[in-house]
Amino acid sequence: MEITIGLLIIAIGAFCQSSCYVPINKIKDWSWESYWIVQGVFAWLLLPLLGAWLAVPEGHSICELFNADNSFNIIMTMLFGVLWGVGGLTFGLSMRYLGVALGQSIALGTCAGLGTVMGPVLLNIFFPEQNALASLTASVIVGVVVTLLGIAVIGVAGSVKAYSLSDEQKKEAVKEFNFPKGLAIALLAGFMSGCFNVGLAFGADINFGNLTPDMYKTLPATMLVTMGGFVTNAVYCFYQNSKNGTWGDYRKASVWGNNALFCLLAGALWYSQFFGLSLGKGFLTESATLTTLSFCILMALNVVFSNIWGIILKEWKGCSSKTIAVLVVGIVILIISSFLPQLI
Repeated sequence: MEITIGLLIIAIGAFCQSSCYVPINKIKDWSWESYWIVQGVFAWLLLPLLGAWLAVPEGHSICELFNADNSFNIIMTMLFGVLWGVGGLTFGLSMRYLGVALGQSIALGTCAGLGTVMGPVLLNIFFPEQNALASLTASVIVGVVVTLLGIAVIGVAGSVKAYSLSDEQKKEAVKEFNFPKGLAIALLAGFMSGCFNVGLAFGADINFGNLTPDMYKTLPATMLVTMGGFVTNAVYCFYQNSKNGTWGDYRKASVWGNNALFCLLAGALWYSQFFGLSLGKGFLTESATLTTLSFCILMALNVVFSNIWGIILKEWKGCSSKTIAVLVVGIVILIISSFLPQLI
């Protein structure tokens, strides 16, 4: 029963993340770089900080976590956060050129596979005594492979879509649709985004041990990863503000109330995925396989819900029933990949 609850919580977080781009459509008179960094203040700084405080037991301070004993892990966690930040900002660009459905499918697919594998591999290099590679069991590898299969099927559907629609239909669904450019960006975004889980692996012990409930233990590491990512995104967005002359966006007082509200909503929905991942993992402690695979499961469910949103937002409008059928098959495979490893 606890495993079911854990998977359900992760699924809810995935649904929220896949919905985070919907509020962005309500933002008015701001350039991409302006609204991206403002929602990042909520998603990558304020909300993760609030989440990390949940891991602090009564009578202790969050500052106690950042001591000399944890210094190496803290640095590595934030470093992989900086690298993840590259994936985060290119992730947004992949949506721009491919749409929510196809962009998230390719980026999150790459992220799911590499993110699951890279953590144990790199931990084994720095801390061989932990024998982190032992977590990559046959069941975990099967789960990753089935996830990638499902995402590949969805990618086929996206490729068919790209070649079957007229230029007018493509622009109607996604205004700046560009499959080759979007594919390259989405693959880069996926590779770098996988660093998020690597950061979580290095920061796994940055908590108060048995004094921190299992469901909150990864929240301090989540905060460190997102802080590193915020630095990367801030540098890029402020550069774009200067390059494009869009600093004036922040002086448009008439839209601040509306835009701040929807940036907060987008940020909260985005952060929900990793808050849900932490809570969900707290219920998966009986299954080492699902605990290791939890990041991959989250990414798979993100793809499922993002494609459902893609259908709702008519990004697949004009596609043949055969293309839609291939898309549905990919979604079903991803759903199966979420619980299949537990049955092996």
